[in-house]
Amino acid sequence: MKYATDELTNKRLSRGRVTLVGAGPGDPELLTVKAIKAIKRATVLLVDDLVNPEILAHAATRSRIVQVGKRGGCISTPQSFIEKLMILAAKDGEEVVRLKGGDPFIFGRGGEEAAHLRAAGIHVEIVNGITSGLAASTALGVPLTHRDQSHGVVLITGHNRPGESATDWAALGCAVETCQLTLVIYMGLAGIADIQSGLLKALPSATPAAVIQHASLPQQNAVTCNLATLSQTIREHALHSPAIIVVGNVVAGAQAISNPQTLTTAKAA
Repeated sequence: MKYATDELTNKRLSRGRVTLVGAGPGDPELLTVKAIKAIKRATVLLVDDLVNPEILAHAATRSRIVQVGKRGGCISTPQSFIEKLMILAAKDGEEVVRLKGGDPFIFGRGGEEAAHLRAAGIHVEIVNGITSGLAASTALGVPLTHRDQSHGVVLITGHNRPGESATDWAALGCAVETCQLTLVIYMGLAGIADIQSGLLKALPSATPAAVIQHASLPQQNAVTCNLATLSQTIREHALHSPAIIVVGNVVAGAQAISNPQTLTTAKAA
């Protein structure tokens, strides 16, 4: 009997796995087919705060949905607790989906979670999602790269972990200017004063900039300006997180930057 019990336990362990799924920037129609398939087969779904609730319509009725909200400035579920939940569920033979806004491997802690899961002997799969930085530039109707205006793109967080050295925005600005890059800043509103001041040490004050809030959603709100007026524009339009900041010449294609205007995109009926 002991052998049979051990065999059953081993089979359950071999069945359990975790899939880190990118839910995209918000619009449910931007989910990948692979993401939908993963959500449908999940028995446990651990869902981030920024995931559109409409996406959960793809979940099976048998699925257990656990909200593990993580948003800057708010009370968040500890990362260590989320990792423990995934490991315990997978070891119990569950089909676990960790559903994240955007892409798991772009400021989604997917790398940390995958490492912890593999160290615990858990099989991990990754399903990419459209990152909000890309959705934000699309909201403006401009590319992140352009052979005449931008030879590359830098994705960077404006929020450093406690104890980490602050980002050298002046040095980054030099790279943007020298190499003709587009700068896409995630989680940058709280530190916008330091970001702006650092970038202005290297970039012209007239450098085009934009802030896109709720990219891809019906309440999307995008404002273009220039680097010199970036902080002021954010205040005047009462922009808040979640939002993406884009700095670079590609933004000039959205509209003339001398008179900043709000660009709203209504979702098609």
